[in-house]
Amino acid sequence: MKSVNILKTQSLLMELIPEALCQLGDDRINSLNILEVDCKHGKYDAVVYFEHDDASKDELKETITQLKKANGFIKSYCLGATSWYKCPNFKFEPDNQAKRLSNIDRLFDQIADKKDQNGV
Repeated sequence: MKSVNILKTQSLLMELIPEALCQLGDDRINSLNILEVDCKHGKYDAVVYFEHDDASKDELKETITQLKKANGFIKSYCLGATSWYKCPNFKFEPDNQAKRLSNIDRLFDQIADKKDQNGV
């Protein structure tokens, strides 16, 4: 169970990281959809999950490279927007949550179709 302070930090980072990305001139990352921020070890590390919309492996690798390059700017932006002493180290990871949800929806549809076919 995470403390209230960590949950507040995660919530604030969910707002600040997209704002910071919008400031960048790189179209590959300035419109990324941030899905979740998960703080680890207090506020020292944070894993930032982003939606990757079925991008190819090369595009995904390039996006992660660009996010790593922008890491310093994002940290500076977060520090400037808050009164924090230190900003977490960000690690960016793709999340295929939308794909998993669509797979689950498809499974439910298949179950419903089988029930209809069996007359249940």
